[in-house]
Amino acid sequence: MAAPTAYALIATDLDGTLLRGDDTLSDRSRAALARVAVAGARHLVVTGRPAPRVRPLLDDLHSRGLAVCGQGAQVYDAGADRLLWSVTLDRELAETALGKIEAEVGQVYAAVDQDGVDGLTLIEPGYRMPHPTLPAVRVERRSDLWSAPISKVLLRHPELSDDELAGIARAVVDSLATVTMSGPGTVELQPSGITKATGLALAADHLGLGPRETIAFGDMPNDIPMFEWAAHGVAMANAHPELKRVADEVTLSNEDDGIAVVLERLFD
Repeated sequence: MAAPTAYALIATDLDGTLLRGDDTLSDRSRAALARVAVAGARHLVVTGRPAPRVRPLLDDLHSRGLAVCGQGAQVYDAGADRLLWSVTLDRELAETALGKIEAEVGQVYAAVDQDGVDGLTLIEPGYRMPHPTLPAVRVERRSDLWSAPISKVLLRHPELSDDELAGIARAVVDSLATVTMSGPGTVELQPSGITKATGLALAADHLGLGPRETIAFGDMPNDIPMFEWAAHGVAMANAHPELKRVADEVTLSNEDDGIAVVLERLFD
């Protein structure tokens, strides 16, 4: 059955968007996504989380389809439990980029997401996970972060705000990597040229869909490329001001079921 609106693809970020602050999905949001499925539209998770950290949520949603993970660096097939597409961040370039950033701002604390469906999140001494519910392995020294291929580097600074750190990082990293800010305490380096829009476009094409049929939901600046690609971008009430400025619409917060409010209107 065709979707009753112009949107056959519903692309949603997770943290600060679809999920509540305690990493759960409300009953109202579940019902809204079920309504979307009955109407024949597809729901696509588009998140900064790597595939292994998305798999439990997809299992909870009984989703066997695709998900865009790692800020667009991975397209994950939940049904087959494999990556259809992935791009890694060159570890030498990542180390060079870190050196350039630290030359400007002093010591930063770093973590990495390893590539692959079973990749680990490794954190060096001093790094504090922004999402304490997500599993991570602490290593003894920074050099241990580069033990296996990685999809991205996560950065924190003991004094600078996320906006300040991201701005300085963009200025000095240049073409070595793409700098994104995806949530409180989450400034990231990912492969150059890779954004959420990159992965979203690939996943949508795999499903036979395109930007004109896509509505996207998000809350942080890393969602801007996704909004620019999709026909309609909806920012949460709790969204970063940069995202609100480019959004076509602002809904309620993630705690107030902002996505469900819009989907109930569209799929009445």
